[in-house]
Amino acid sequence: MKLSQIKELVLSEYPNSIVGEDENASPAALLVKPQFIFQICELLQSNEKTYFDQLSCLSGLDNGEEAGTMEVIYNLYCIPYDLHLMLKVELDRKHPSIDSVMDIWKTADWHEREAYDLFGIHFNKHKDLRRILLPNDWEGFPLRKDYVEQERYHDVKVKY
Repeated sequence: MKLSQIKELVLSEYPNSIVGEDENASPAALLVKPQFIFQICELLQSNEKTYFDQLSCLSGLDNGEEAGTMEVIYNLYCIPYDLHLMLKVELDRKHPSIDSVMDIWKTADWHEREAYDLFGIHFNKHKDLRRILLPNDWEGFPLRKDYVEQERYHDVKVKY
């Protein structure tokens, strides 16, 4: 199934849910409005034509203060049809928030927690959204472009 066919399928169910596409991305990508991410993922996972049964990766991306946005990137894979697809969602950098897809793919649990831990992206309806790599009392989100490393953590020098 080609990107244009997947886009057509999504738009037939959720008109105005896609803001663009990137055929040069690897894999090809659909740019999705944030409020539709759960419904689109659910459709792509349950539809017999696509059956994206695996969330291979979920990544956060900070586009910086000038852009004022962050992104969540979903890499999907359909094992039976050997299909690959990327979904990209752009979020407001000051309040990055999007619905969790954990109820669709269990692997989203740890991927979303990592994006929360390192970028501060909040995943609505996530059942256990807490830090996964850093201690609970760590200050800030280390993969944000404006992150300033704390000098000390529990009287241990952090910055060298």
